[in-house]
Amino acid sequence: MAAPAGTLFTYPENWRAFKAQIAAQYSGAQLKVASSPPAFTFGQTNRTPAFLNNFPLGKLPAYQGDDGFCLSESNAIDHYLSNDALRGATPSAAAQVLQWVSFADSDVVPPASVSVFYTQGIMPFNKRATEQAKEDVKKVLTVLNKHLNTRTFLVGERVSLADITVVCSMLWLYKQVLEPSFRQPYPNVTRWFVTCVNQPQFKTVLGEVNLCEKMAQFDAKKFAVTQPKEEAPHEKEKAPKESAKPQQKKEKEKEKEEKEKPASVEEMDDCDAVLAAEPKTKDPYALLPKRSFVMDEFKRKYSNKDTLKVALPHFWENFDRESNSIWYKYPEELTLTFRSCNLITGMFQRLDKLKKTAFAQCFFVWHQQRQQHLWYLGVQRPGAGFHWQAASSGGWPIEGTRAPPHHS
Repeated sequence: MAAPAGTLFTYPENWRAFKAQIAAQYSGAQLKVASSPPAFTFGQTNRTPAFLNNFPLGKLPAYQGDDGFCLSESNAIDHYLSNDALRGATPSAAAQVLQWVSFADSDVVPPASVSVFYTQGIMPFNKRATEQAKEDVKKVLTVLNKHLNTRTFLVGERVSLADITVVCSMLWLYKQVLEPSFRQPYPNVTRWFVTCVNQPQFKTVLGEVNLCEKMAQFDAKKFAVTQPKEEAPHEKEKAPKESAKPQQKKEKEKEKEEKEKPASVEEMDDCDAVLAAEPKTKDPYALLPKRSFVMDEFKRKYSNKDTLKVALPHFWENFDRESNSIWYKYPEELTLTFRSCNLITGMFQRLDKLKKTAFAQCFFVWHQQRQQHLWYLGVQRPGAGFHWQAASSGGWPIEGTRAPPHHS
């Protein structure tokens, strides 16, 4: 069977496209790469009717053979451009190759993306997500390090599609995240990675791969540049002709009057009529004096810092017992999971005005036929009681207490 021949559409430095290119280097497939104008313009060419006719989702990379055969999804393209040696010469070897390809997609790519994307300005920095991603990367490296302890390559004695896929999925990790101290516990993985990227077939596609010396950090300026900006209105729209101003002003005033005009009773349904008849109440939280305990500051620490070591100590050190109270609830009657979930969702939907003055957590615990809900709210007290801000469908008995005199 003759080696495939065709064109790979992609954007520059796409690691998913690198897999297909390296596979073609090994198999001898004749592969042309269209990644820059005039052959291909990312964001334009892949949105044209002709392109979408062959690749309906417009995803990249995409392969079109000289015979008209089209493929999307990088793993399918890699498989098609490979030979039997890369795919696995025996059924067991082929299954092992598929195992490592799946491992790359499910276990390597997700944490690698989180670890790398924020350094490239693709996503905002989130400390908790980044730390979790690093732990997941360590788990992946541990698995690989153990497997490669007695092996040169992942499957068999030669480079296979397994090596190509996993190496490419870890490429940006090794270039931007895995600094020497990070990769030091995993020498087998680094040895295997360096061996692969220095093979002629890899090097033709990847060039010289330099391992990370210092972990890249989040760049706020780069992130700001990558975010889409709203287009400014046309100058003509900003300054319409003077002759049209009086008429436009009258029309706008008329529209405003129509919008502000209350609907008649005949136009209301029963529910609207009841709501309209209810007297407006003042927000008790709007009249509260400024307190020493800043809830937003605690929430930021809770979201971005270690809960036990930073957030909770901050809470107890700064908690104002004179103007705050702690509330909890132990509901014991509900037995249907969906009803419990509906009540939890409804609770948070109806407490919008408490966001600035309260912090809450809900734990849903299910054991056999028993359910427990532990509600905790730290709330600034507007008075002796607890003021609800909106009507709620369902009962919400809540027990209240002041802050405990000590904590453990």
